[in-house]
Order: sequence, then structure tokens, then C-alpha cells
Amino acid sequence: MNGGDVRVLRAGDRPATVWKNGGGVTREIAAWPADADMDSFRWRVSLAEVAADGPFSAFPGIDRTLTLAEGAGMDLVVAGVHRLVAERFAPQDFAGDEPTDCRLVSGPVVNFNVMYRRGAATAETAVVRGRLTLAAEPGETLLVVALDGPATLEAAWGPGHALGPYDAALARGAFTGRLRTDGRAAVVRLR
Repeated sequence: MNGGDVRVLRAGDRPATVWKNGGGVTREIAAWPADADMDSFRWRVSLAEVAADGPFSAFPGIDRTLTLAEGAGMDLVVAGVHRLVAERFAPQDFAGDEPTDCRLVSGPVVNFNVMYRRGAATAETAVVRGRLTLAAEPGETLLVVALDGPATLEAAWGPGHALGPYDAALARGAFTGRLRTDGRAAVVRLR
């Protein structure tokens, strides 16, 4: 195994910020460019804490992948179409610019969100369990986030990176390694 640049991003280092529309709280895991604001990111990955019913913020020109990480789920209406999001760890894709209203099924939830600007970036999100070999080409970014239980990202050039709940590892450029988790981990491939 070989690797490029890997950074561990600890959950405890993420400040909570109020949603764009004021209806909830988000904790940014990573974004590109790193200094981008909500109107200029190419991609952005975060955890959102939803404690009450209400509309989602609109993000014109943005596609989203939402994964329920905690809680019983949400009853969404996306562009007038009913969509029940009640299965944990099952990524759901939808357009960020479509009006989206949320009704909580039974109490608060935590969502893992991947957002990427149409025409400027692509993102593929999977949630895995067990052992998985990961590889990224030059120009790609891999983001691994421990969603349920600990995870370890191993590479040959040094010790493994232990990830606690909601910790992340960001690998940029050519990378080959192995992910191990007895829980669930999100793997996001960004281009």
C-alpha cells in the first residue's frame, strides 16, 4: 500500500454553525476550497443536527447526498414529491435547489451531508462495514468518516489512523490504503 497526504479531522474540533436558513445546526467536516464560504464551495461535507420540523436551506446549483446517521428518520417533500428517509446509513441523492420540507418521524436526527456544485465537482458516497481496500487517483480526494463505531484507515507509509465517532480522514491525490470498521463508515470519492 502507498499513500498521499492524509489528514485526520477530529469531530471535537468542529464548531456548530447555524444553518443558512436558521432552522438547524451543522458541523462542517471538510470543504474545497478550504476557505470557501457557502456560496463558493465546489464540495462540502458536514453533519447536520435536525431537532425540529421545517424547510431545508436552498442551495442553487448544488447536488446533495444525505445519509441518515442517527434517529428514526425524516418525512421529506422534495419539489412536491414525498420521500421517506428512515433507513440509517442508506445514501439518498437529491437536488439542493429543489424546495425541501422536513417532518421528523420521531424526534431529532443527525444527517451526514455531501454537497457538490454541478459542473464543478462530482461525489460518490457509500457506507461500508468490515474491510475495504481504497484507492484514489491523482486529482481525487477520498474522505472517510466513522458514522457508527470506530474505524481505522491503514497505509504502508506509517501507522494507521484511528477514527472515533464522527472523526474523518481526508486523503488527497494518489492513495492506496485499507479501511477497517466493525461499525459503519462513509467513504466519499470527490473529483
